[in-house]
Amino acid sequence: MHHMTGALIAGICIGGAILFIITIGLIIIGIIRVAKTGGLSSKDKQTRAEEAGMIQDIYHGLSKMEERVEALETILIERKKKDFDK
Repeated sequence: MHHMTGALIAGICIGGAILFIITIGLIIIGIIRVAKTGGLSSKDKQTRAEEAGMIQDIYHGLSKMEERVEALETILIERKKKDFDK
C-alpha cells in the first residue's frame, strides 16, 4: 500500500509539473503575442482608428462652429454700435 501511495504522490507531482510547464508556456506565448500586436487585435486597432477619425471630424466641426460664432458676435457688436450711434 505504501508503494501505491508513493506512486500516486509521484503521479500527482509529475502531473502538477506538467501543468506548471504548460501554464508558463501559455503565459510566455501571451506575452509574445501582446508584444507583437501591441496588445490589440487588428479589429481593435481598426475600431480605434475609426474612433480617432470621428474625433478629428468632430474637432474640425467644432473649430468651424467657433469661427461662425465669432463672426456672428462681430456682426452683433457692429449692429449695436450702429444703433447706439443713431
